[in-house]
This record gives sequence, C-alpha cells and structure tokens, in this order.
Amino acid sequence: MKNSSEHPVLTKEQIDSVLALYSKGQYQEAIDKIKVLNEKYPNVPLLFNLIGACYKALGELIGASQMFEKAITLKSDYAEAYKNLGITLKDLGQLDAAVNSLKKSITIEPNYLDAHYNLAITFRALNQLDDAANSYEKAILIKPNFAEAHNNLGNALKDLDQLDDAIKSYNKAVDINQNFAEAYYNLGVVFRQLKKFDEAIKNFETAISINPNFAEAHNNLGECLTSLGFMVEAIDCFEKAINFKPDYAEAHKNIGFNLFSLGKTKGAAKFFEKAIAIEPNYAEAHSKLGHIYKKLKQSDKARLSYERAYKIKPKMDFILGDILNNKMHLSDWFDLANLLKEVKKKIVDSEKVISPFFLLGLIDNPGLQRKASEIYSSKKHPKSYTLKNIKPYPKHKKIRIGYFSSDFKIHPVAYLTAGLYELHNREHFEVHAFSLGPDTSDEMNLRIKAGVDHFHDVRSMSHKEIALLARSLEIDIAVDLAGYTAKSRTDVFAMSAAPIQLSYIGFLGTMGADYYDYLIADPIMIPEKNKKDYSEKIVYLPNFQVNDSKDSPSEITLTRKELGLPEKGFVFCCFNNTYKFTPTVFDSWARILKQVEGSVLIIYASNESSKANLVKEIALREIDPSRLIFGGRLVRPEYLARYKAADLFLDTTPYNAGTTASDALRMGLPVLTCIGKSYSARMGASILSSLNLPELITTTSKEYEALAIELATNPEKFKKLKDKLTSNLSTAPLFDTPLFTKNIESAYTTMYERHRQGLEADHIYVKE
Repeated sequence: MKNSSEHPVLTKEQIDSVLALYSKGQYQEAIDKIKVLNEKYPNVPLLFNLIGACYKALGELIGASQMFEKAITLKSDYAEAYKNLGITLKDLGQLDAAVNSLKKSITIEPNYLDAHYNLAITFRALNQLDDAANSYEKAILIKPNFAEAHNNLGNALKDLDQLDDAIKSYNKAVDINQNFAEAYYNLGVVFRQLKKFDEAIKNFETAISINPNFAEAHNNLGECLTSLGFMVEAIDCFEKAINFKPDYAEAHKNIGFNLFSLGKTKGAAKFFEKAIAIEPNYAEAHSKLGHIYKKLKQSDKARLSYERAYKIKPKMDFILGDILNNKMHLSDWFDLANLLKEVKKKIVDSEKVISPFFLLGLIDNPGLQRKASEIYSSKKHPKSYTLKNIKPYPKHKKIRIGYFSSDFKIHPVAYLTAGLYELHNREHFEVHAFSLGPDTSDEMNLRIKAGVDHFHDVRSMSHKEIALLARSLEIDIAVDLAGYTAKSRTDVFAMSAAPIQLSYIGFLGTMGADYYDYLIADPIMIPEKNKKDYSEKIVYLPNFQVNDSKDSPSEITLTRKELGLPEKGFVFCCFNNTYKFTPTVFDSWARILKQVEGSVLIIYASNESSKANLVKEIALREIDPSRLIFGGRLVRPEYLARYKAADLFLDTTPYNAGTTASDALRMGLPVLTCIGKSYSARMGASILSSLNLPELITTTSKEYEALAIELATNPEKFKKLKDKLTSNLSTAPLFDTPLFTKNIESAYTTMYERHRQGLEADHIYVKE
C-alpha cells in the first residue's frame, strides 16, 4: 500500500493509523476509522483507495471497485487506484475491463511492477498467452530477481507449447529461490509432458522435499511412475496425495487405473466410483469405470458409463471408439453406420478417436487402419528417450530371440506358438520368454517354461526395468506377441528392448510406430501393393500363422442333443467373438439360412444382451429365432469336440477367424471365408491357402452366400471337400510346425545379418 501525502491537511499520523490497522488485518476497524476521517476530509483519493483495499480484503469486491472508481474520479492519474481496480475487476471476472484499468495504471506509471504482473495474470486468464508472456517479461525487466514472474512466464510459455523456453523460465525461478516448490513442480509437469520421466520425477521429488504436503506433486510423481510401469510404487504416491487432499478426485481415479492394470478389477471400481462421487462430471473416471464393467462382462453397465463420459466430454480421447466397441460386444447396431462415418472422418482429421484393435472389426481399409495406429502410438506410446540408443552387441554364436507376451498360459496365442519355442534350432538360436502376465502354472504355462531356454517373469517390473533386462541379456530380436491387445507392454518396445523389434500374431495390423522394424505376414495377408499401408518392413513367410503340431484333435464326441442342436439339418457355426459380428455379415447369414431349409446357425455370444439383440436381428431378417442357437463357453477338449457336430464354419469379415479357424479345420470342419483388403480381413484366406483349400475363399458377399448354400445343399460336393480337408491335414503347411520354424528362423537370420552389416531394415522374402 503506497503512502501518499498529496493532501497535506490529512496528517501522516492519521494515515499511518489506518495503515497500521490494515497491516494487522483489522479491516473493519480500518473502514470505520476511514469513514470518520471522510466526514472531515470528504474528497481525499487516498482514503477511498484505502477503504477499497479493506473491502477487497473482506471479499466485498463490488464495494471495493466502487471505492477505487471514486478515488480515480477524484484523481485521474492515480496509478495505484487503477491497478487496484484492475485486480478487483479481474477477481469479479470482468477481465476486459480489468485489462483496461491495468493498462491505464501502466500508462501513468510505466515501471509499475505490480500492474505489469497483474496484467500478465489477467491476459493468461483471457488465454491471451502471447500478451501474458510479454507482460511477465516486462515485470522481469523491472525486477530481474522476481521468482514468481519467472515461474508464471514459464506457465504461459508452457501453454504456448514453447516447452524449452518454459524450462528456462522455471530454472531461473528456482535459481532465484531454491525453495520454490511450485516452480520445481512446474518443471516436473513439463518434463512429464516431454516424456522425460526421470527428469520429471527428480523435480517432483524436490518439490515434495520442500513441501511434503504438496498433493499435486505426489499425484504427478505417481503418474510418472505409472508411465514407467511402476504401478505399485505409483499407488503409494496417489495414496499420499489423498492423505493430504481427501477430495482429490484425480488421485482416486489414478489408484483405480493402476489397480485395474494390476488385475484388481473390483478394487479399482471402488476408486473410480469414489472419484465420481467427489466430482460427478469427471468424464475420465466414468470412462474408466466403463472399462471395469466391460472387463466384468457387464456390457450394459459399461455402455451407460461410456455414454456418460461422452455426454460430459464429447472430445475426450478415444471415447467414441470405446462406445463403438462396447456396442459391438452387445450386438447393438443402432446408428452404427453414422458412428462409423464419424469415426472415419475423425481418423482422416488426425483426431484421437479409436484404438487400432477396436477398428479391426469395423472397417476394411488398411490405409485408415495405419493412420489410426499412428495416432494411437503417438498419443499412448510415443518413442521413449528414457534409455540411450543400444550400442552394437558383439556377434553372438546364437541369435538371441526374446518373445514378449502376457499370455504364456492357457490362451489362443500360447496354443499357436508353444511348439515354435520348442522347435527352434538350438545350434543357432537362444530362446527367451518374457512373461508379462500371471504365473498360472497351468499345463500350457509349464510347457512353455520347459520349451524355452530362459523364462523371465517380468510382470511386476517396470517398462524400463524390462527393457534394461532385455538389453543386459543382449537380446538381438524382440518379438511382440501382443501389439495393441489387452495387457500389452508397448512402452517396453518404445524404449527399445532390442536392436531389432517386430510384431507378430497378437495384433493383426500395423503398429504405426517407427520403433517396430518388421511385421510378420505372407503374400496373401499383405499383397505387394498394400505394403505402403504398414509402417514396418514386411517379412513375407510362405504362410503367416504358426500352429502346434502336438495339439491333437479332441477325441471327445458330443452329440447334437447335448449341444442343443436338432437331430437333422445342416449346421452352420461361427465361434468368433461377438464384436466381430457386423450387420453385413449377419445379413449374409440370414440369407443363407433362408435358402437352406432346416439349417441352423450355432454361435457364441459373450453376454445376455448380445443374445437378445441377435435374436431380435434374426427375426427382423424373417428367420425363425429358434434357428439361431447359442453355444456356451466350453473347456478346450469339449470346445474342439463341438466342431465335429457342425458342418460348415462361416467366417466373419473384416475381422476373420484366427485361432478358431485353425481349430475348426484341425477338427475336420471346413471354414468358408470372404477375403477383404486389410490384414485381419485376409487371415482366413491365408489359413485356407496354407491348407491348400483355396476353393473355400470367396471375394464378395454374393459368392460367400452362394458357396455356403451350394455346400449345404449339394452333399456330393460337400463330401469331396471334407475328404480333401481330411487328406490335407497331415501334408499341408498349416499344421507343419517344423517347417514354419525353419521359415521364420530364415527371416530372423536375414534381419540379424542385415543389422550386423549396418543396414537398415528392409522387406524380407522367405521361400519355402
């Protein structure tokens, strides 16, 4: 508060007595004293400025602004009153008027530090960031060691995405004031934004050491640890944040996220619910709760959570994709065409709209799928610079292969790949398994442990620790068997676990990230003309899908009656996941049933709502709903045996059957597919070609329907096809694991030798 003596009739002692009351926080007493003085000195600007300051301190902002305006009326060049009025107007939300008043103060007194500083704050509130930065810089010129101004300048520069300059401002602030916890915190926020997590962690820890009760710093430290895969340690940070700030919704949400990542689904739900109780319009918490319900197979509840999130925050990253995928799980196709149109447009516009995995079952466009993967990898898993580039390893006597998966257990990926690990040529290859999932000790888990040279249980390790372990073992080639599927650890590959990295079989598409060198395929999965739609170099094997020669057909026999099937009539089936069913595919199935008298279709649906919707859809297509039969989830021997009771497997598109197709064929059940354009839409054709059954590959819906009808109504042709399938099982490449192993080893050797020669990755063609 400036002491002015422009009215000598008001004594210094009188002014000092008012200022003393103000400085002690006795604002009402100061007001009473000023009112007494006003009776004797009715037109003293200083008194109106002082009483305005007291009103402001008491939170009576309108009264304060009136007093400052009265002071200005009496003294038109009263810089302090203009400044005080500007601050008060800012607090009242009258930002444009505040700017005008503060500018007037500066016009009167150009080096008025407090006016420049508050003008900068007001500009930032108006989101006029360039003007804010300029005003902070002027304040700093007046007072170079003004730590708060350097810190706030950093905030403005951060919002302008001038992150390097923001870091310089924050560093200047902490150079001036080494106990400036907020500036260290802001440094941490920028480093976290830059994915420089080690630097971010250091600054958050410094902020906490200065201010142990800094809840936001604890929360952000936890988020950094989460990004690095330290889930348990991060939870401890979030709990500390909540201890200091019990109503901290974001910290509750973050605990929920980490518990969910650790497989503690029900515990996670409680924290998401708590976050929503604190902040009902917390869109991210509603979305995460939707993930919980979806995981618990409660897709109806998931739908409500996703829709609430979307209503609150329509532009939230990837929420529309969550809604779409959940609708597919529910077989709820209402407005699907319009939603797909919106999703496609958003992908073209580079918006974060849908995860690549969800897109596979919705569109058959490899170019659009690549762009969706690039958007997703850039947002969720950008290339990490946490670790230094890998220096060339010495040439190893054996090429060291590292397979990374969360599914080394009873799981489709394990059933396909178990034989591969066992059959690798140990004279030339050393096989490591990096297990990202639970240690189940089931028969498949034990078999894989025995089938590799080294089994590393890394589920509780951070991304960085896993990458460092792979580097310490000098793994030459890291194979990602998960991609963008559940429980993947893409961030391990973003940090570079090995000098050569590739994607195979878990995710049927491009990863869209430059830290993956290769993608395993075959000439059918990715035709030469489509190579441009994949960010990786393509490894062309003679056939794509590995299978396990030891996986014998089930010897169990289940009768039609036991499976709820009619004693007579042709039985079509499809045991693909429900989210792969589309209205177009269902149209084809209905037309097939309509043309094949007495036929039925047995399918698998994961929830009751899906079943109800599919019954409704089949009825709308004028098919008796009793001809649509739902098969339950069975243990593997019975699941395989069920195929023997069916006559023809009808594949889905654009996301074909994978393991289910091979399982059906192994059991002697023909699979009919319609080949598409994208990787996942050509898998069925690849599998059938590997079994030398090209006659089961169609190219249009009409062909698909016509062949299904012909096979169902022409017993002689159908028998010939079945006999050919049975004959081919023992001779065709599809179930020849030793042959596949030799082919992929040839590819591994080629990519390793290229790397040793200092050559960049290039397309690889393996001849059988």
